[in-house]
Amino acid sequence: MTLLIDIGSLDDIPRQGARLVKTVQGCIAVFRTADDRVFALDDRCPHKGGPLSEGIVHGDRVTCPLHNWVFDLNSGQAQGADEGSVQTFAAKVQGGRVLIDAGLIRRSAAA
Repeated sequence: MTLLIDIGSLDDIPRQGARLVKTVQGCIAVFRTADDRVFALDDRCPHKGGPLSEGIVHGDRVTCPLHNWVFDLNSGQAQGADEGSVQTFAAKVQGGRVLIDAGLIRRSAAA
């Protein structure tokens, strides 16, 4: 059975915006797209450690605010000429609440 953590209402995250969730393993950026899909990624860009939660969400991508690296919200993979990726976490909306998989958060520390 998967343990899900309720991080708040979908309405707490602006469309094409993000919310930062702090865990003992580090910060997770939870993004909401214009069509109300949610995605969760490690908040640190692998390039210079920029806070992805402060980036620009466009479609199913986010652009790092420091040096404009673009990441696919589905895979965490850098796009274009940039190389690298960030860890993704399962996220979903249920009953208007945003839930993320607690098991994935715990496992990230062991990797």
